[in-house]
Amino acid sequence: MSLKPMDIAMGVAVALTWGMGVVFAKAAIEHFPPILLMSFRFAVTALVMVWFVRPPLGDLANICAIAFVVAAIQYSLTFTGLTGVDASVAALVVQLEVPFLVLLGALLLKERPSLRKWLGILLAFVGVALIAGEPKVGSAWPCLLMVVGGALVWAVGQIMVRRLRRVEGLAMTAWLAVFAAPQLLVMSLIFEDNQLAAVREADWIVWSTVLYLGIIMTAFGYGMWYTLVHRHPVSHVAPFLLLLPVFSVLGGVGLLGEQLTTRILLGGAVVIGGVAFILIERPAVAATLPGDGR
Repeated sequence: MSLKPMDIAMGVAVALTWGMGVVFAKAAIEHFPPILLMSFRFAVTALVMVWFVRPPLGDLANICAIAFVVAAIQYSLTFTGLTGVDASVAALVVQLEVPFLVLLGALLLKERPSLRKWLGILLAFVGVALIAGEPKVGSAWPCLLMVVGGALVWAVGQIMVRRLRRVEGLAMTAWLAVFAAPQLLVMSLIFEDNQLAAVREADWIVWSTVLYLGIIMTAFGYGMWYTLVHRHPVSHVAPFLLLLPVFSVLGGVGLLGEQLTTRILLGGAVVIGGVAFILIERPAVAATLPGDGR
């Protein structure tokens, strides 16, 4: 079945909502602890979605464990790293989620990546190396490593998700949010400070970002994505995800005034090209993408 104009619009909208989420989060964490921001994000998502999906009672313990990996640990790393690098750079580097997932599939699930996938993995890491060679990025290497670490942890979480195929996608999203919100709050209390002051002083930008991340990016974005996956083979809709870092880069430049050097642009193009080699050939990998890294 070919994609209808409405399906194409939904695919672009998914990439846009997920891609701009990184940009808006970057603006908010200039004034707000990043892990606390993620806790509020998932609290909003849970409040919006949990009433409309049946609780997977037999799998709640597993979902709680998955939430700790893909939310509490991953988002703590990724968005704390975002405090030290541009949104455009983070959006490009976080694309390593896909190569990491293929590598972990080969190591842990005995999958056999094709030569094309190995080439895509190589290109993605070369692209990130090019980006890291930019002086303003390399000087923030601890934050860059946290973003890379977040991508690796996300891939670990997806291996865990694969073992719960009986849990429908929207139910997984809703109940991950239920567990992620308090877990991230605990992470914030451990690693961040001045939370009460930040909440009292937060302006409309911060609270608008919370609503965007919780409702538009997560609940609405995932709703559109799972609708597309239900209607079409994932291989038909996976290419839309390649637009995600493009929107993040455009948003970072246009809204945050970020400056892209030739080296970052070249590295970003190589990263996206490498991920394209993997996504377009392997629908199973694309099916697990959330976005967000995001």
